[in-house]
Parts: sequence; C-alpha cells; structure tokens
Amino acid sequence: MPFESAGCHPGIEKTKKAAWEWAEASELVLSPVAVKKMTRTRPELWISLIFPRASQKHLDLFCQWLFWAFLVDDEFDDGPAGRDPRLCESAIGRLVDVLDGVRAPVGRMEHALDELLARTCVDRPAHWVRQFRRDTAAWLWTYYAEAVDRAAGHVPSTADFVKHRRDSVAMQPFLDLHEITAGIDLPESARSLPAYIALRNAVADHSGLCNDICSFEKEAVLGYEHNTVRLLQRDRGCSLQEAVDEAGILLGRIADRVQRAEKELVQEIEAAGIEGPTRIALERCVADYRGLVRGDFDYHARAERYTRPELTEIEEDGSMSRNFAA
Repeated sequence: MPFESAGCHPGIEKTKKAAWEWAEASELVLSPVAVKKMTRTRPELWISLIFPRASQKHLDLFCQWLFWAFLVDDEFDDGPAGRDPRLCESAIGRLVDVLDGVRAPVGRMEHALDELLARTCVDRPAHWVRQFRRDTAAWLWTYYAEAVDRAAGHVPSTADFVKHRRDSVAMQPFLDLHEITAGIDLPESARSLPAYIALRNAVADHSGLCNDICSFEKEAVLGYEHNTVRLLQRDRGCSLQEAVDEAGILLGRIADRVQRAEKELVQEIEAAGIEGPTRIALERCVADYRGLVRGDFDYHARAERYTRPELTEIEEDGSMSRNFAA
C-alpha cells in the first residue's frame, strides 16, 4: 500500500448513532441476524476512513447511504432474491424507477432511497445528478446480472468479471458523493478526460479486489462464486492460497495504475489548458483519492464482516426482507 492514511473522522461515533436512528425513523426492520451483520460491518468506520475531513452533516448522510447499500448487498448476495432472476429484476427495477423519479416509492427501502435522494441532490447541478443516478443504477443492476448467472449455472471468467466488479463494488457513487464534501463541481468535459476516467476506474478496481480478497472465506460459506479469488482459482486451476497470492500481486498493480493515472491526469490538465475551478477540482480529486484508497484498504482489515468469516450466519427464513416488499 503506497498511500498514507488520511486518518479517521473524529465524528465516527456520532455518525454511527445517526445511522441507526435514521434506519429506525425510516422503519427499516432488521432481523436479529441482520442487526449482528450490520454491527460487524461497521458502515460508520468505512465512511469515516474515506471522508476523514467531511462535515458531520455530510458524514451522517453518506453513512446512511452506505447503511442502505449494505442492506441491498446483503439482500441480493445472501438472500433469495439473488437466486431468482424474476424476483431480483422486479425489486431492482422498482428501486431504479424511484432513483430515476419515474415511480413513487412504495416499500420501505424505496421510501428510504427517495428520502436520501432528496437530501443528497438538493442544490446539485443537473449533470452531477445524472452522473450519480447513472452510477447508482449501474451498481444496482449488477445484482440482476449475478442472479441470472446463478440461475444459468454460469460463472464468469476473471477477465469478464473485472468490468462487472467495477460497478458492483459501488465505489463509483461514493466518488460522486466525494464532490459534495470536497465542495467541487466537475463539468462534463473534466469527467470525459481519459486519465480521470482511468483514475476512477483504478480506485474502484482496487476497492473491488480488496473486498474480494477479504470476503472470499465468508462468501464461500454462502456459496457465492462472484469473487475474484474464487475465479482465479478456477481459471488457473491452482490452490486457494496461490489464488490469494496472485490477487495480492494484482492489487499492487492496481495501486500502480492509480499513480500512473494521477500523473497522466496532470499532463492532460496542462495539455487541455484547464485552469480555474475545474483545475482545482481535478487536483482535489488527485489528492483525496489516495486517502480514499488507503481508507478502504484499512477498513477491510478492521471490520469483522471481513476479519471474522467464522461469524457468518445464514438467515433461516427463505423469504425477502419486509423492507423490500412492494
């Protein structure tokens, strides 16, 4: 890990309290197993390591987004909806319709999403809202893709999985949220710079692979095969330890990609003659993304969701959570 830690937000305990209070106010009902899982997940830790200098207001909002996202992840990774394409398509489609503003929310998760959107998108420019909705929808639809894979008995190759994982790790929407707390506004032209795209992709790829390295034991218990370590083992015909070792090497190469993209972005800023607020905004991304990568890395080494796979529990109830009911 070549990047230094930017520290942890001092308001971590306040944001933890705010997240659970928000969930209660949103009438999100968690089973005893789900409560233990969320407690071990520690969304407040991830958000505090990623955004160590955010205002408390932004930290609380972003943690509530993460809390909501982990509920989605656990429902479709571990629950029955992730194994029934029609059920998954219906549930994800409803969420995306609420996200796009074409359908009024019905279920608890839909109402929670609608409320989060209202607080997040206020005063944001239209192009940012489009980007955030596009990135969030792309993440949500990855659950449907995986449900279809499972139903078809299809396991992707490692190479095919890379692009899928770039969306499924859900880092892209949080890179959009970074712009809010950083107080910057990237125009469409800046988002189109090849090196900026490469930088974002490298950050997302690092998070996805780091997550897979730390999750493969837990996911093996659940029979979940969409994991880079498991796919490497399958593709290479190697031992599990050899696959873990190779994944570690690949993680280091992605960190190198982050640094290379940073340098290329500086060159592109000069070549395009970018000045003023846009240049400041891009330079802020270069500076902050390093700490973001390090924070994500540190989180995976500290949260029991990843460090204690033996604590993994499977819900006995085979139905969808009431939070997702239409």
